[in-house]
Amino acid sequence: MKNITKAILSLIIISLNITNLYCQEEQEYSPYELLSSYYENDFKPFKKGNWYTGLAFSLDDRKASNTKGLFENIIDGNELNYNVTLKGGYFTGDYGMVGLGLEYYQDKFTGMVFRDPDTLQSNTITRGYNFTPFIRSSVPLTRNERLSFFTTIGLGFGIANTNSRDTKNLDEINKKYITQYNFGIGISPGITFFAMENFAFEVGLNLLGYNIRITDTTTNGIEESRDVRQNVNFSIDILTLDLGLAYYFNSKR
Repeated sequence: MKNITKAILSLIIISLNITNLYCQEEQEYSPYELLSSYYENDFKPFKKGNWYTGLAFSLDDRKASNTKGLFENIIDGNELNYNVTLKGGYFTGDYGMVGLGLEYYQDKFTGMVFRDPDTLQSNTITRGYNFTPFIRSSVPLTRNERLSFFTTIGLGFGIANTNSRDTKNLDEINKKYITQYNFGIGISPGITFFAMENFAFEVGLNLLGYNIRITDTTTNGIEESRDVRQNVNFSIDILTLDLGLAYYFNSKR
């Protein structure tokens, strides 16, 4: 009986040692190796039937003093601008997607400005919305599709409202209410890089676009005017890069 007990204890000790050794071997894998292996096992983010969602945002908080501008000089002012864009899409075919983008933005300025020949206390706030249906095609740049190039063609339309109030000599007040309508079409190339599982960083560039802008202005509740402008943009400017985070829902995994 003692021999049987010793044998059982020996088997338990050996099993524990083997389990401990196996765990130690498992822990030897680096996070990079574990992360990279995810993309080697049938990773197909751009496959037909998959879903896509994305988020992009920007924030600009600036204080300016004695700054020269085209139409006015800023004596002392604060400017706060932000932009939030949500995107969603569905892959109707391999590497081809249709989607919709929703954008909200706000620009606000408060400060003292000089508009020849007057010095004014200026307060301006603009809030706007844009809706952009789009199609996108993707071209993998690596065999595991972790890095890819995309081209987006979007048709956008939006509306923005601006309220401004300029005060001169403490009692002379000039008010403007502006409604702006925007319609346009644009082409935006970019790069997608998967950083962790189905999460990806995206960088896009607004390369080519056509836009028509209709602006209705009411001054002091009396004077009304309308301005219609059309323009075509073709430029490569790294300062206009759109940075965002995306997630791909892979229905086949």
